[in-house]
This record gives sequence, C-alpha cells and structure tokens, in this order.
Amino acid sequence: MPRSNRPRRPASGKPASGKAASGTAGSGRTARPGGKHGPAPELDLERARSGFARRESAPDGEWMVRAITASRAGKTYICPGCSTAVLPGIAHLVVWSEDHLFGPAAGLAERRHWHSNCWTTRTYRYR
Repeated sequence: MPRSNRPRRPASGKPASGKAASGTAGSGRTARPGGKHGPAPELDLERARSGFARRESAPDGEWMVRAITASRAGKTYICPGCSTAVLPGIAHLVVWSEDHLFGPAAGLAERRHWHSNCWTTRTYRYR
C-alpha cells in the first residue's frame, strides 16, 4: 500500500498549519513527542577494533594481549623479545601478566610492548 502524502495530525488533535508545525522543516518527518532520543553518538571504529584484550595461556603463565594499530602507536618502546625499538606508526602488541605475583594491577603496571612476530615466536624461558 503506498504511503499517503497527507501531513500527520499532531498529538494535541488540532490541525497542523505550515511547515514549522509538521516537525523538521523540509524533511517531511515529524518530531518524536517528548524528544526522548537525541542524535546517535558517533562511533570510533578504530577504538572498537583495537580496544579489547584477549587472554593467552602459555607455559610461562597467563597473559593479556592487546593489539595496537599503526595509527594509535605514537611512542617508541623497546621490544623485550628482540631488544630493538618498536617505532611510532608500527602496529604491535601490549602484553601484561594476568597471574602476577602481586596481583593483576601489578601485572598491568609492568606491561610491555612487543613486535607481533616477536611475541608469537618467543621462547618460554624465564626472562
């Protein structure tokens, strides 16, 4: 069934007059009564893609691993796997111990930035 081009009746029951009374001018849509919902918030897709840490189990313990994209990498770090610099603009991983001796907060405070390849090919000897 085709839509009617006839303007909708306002909630008060009185007939609407002109464009200003029909909601947003020029759009043909009526405003929601009470204005409960505002505009939708803008989504930060980059943060959504890289914002979650994953848990990894290895012979040397439980680790939390978070991927950092190249656009969010802004500082220089030293990779503990190869002892070379992780330069700004290079995608890498942030890794911290989940089962630290002094608790998860201490493990988070001792987080390290690794090259992705160094992390996946690391040996499990105690560092």
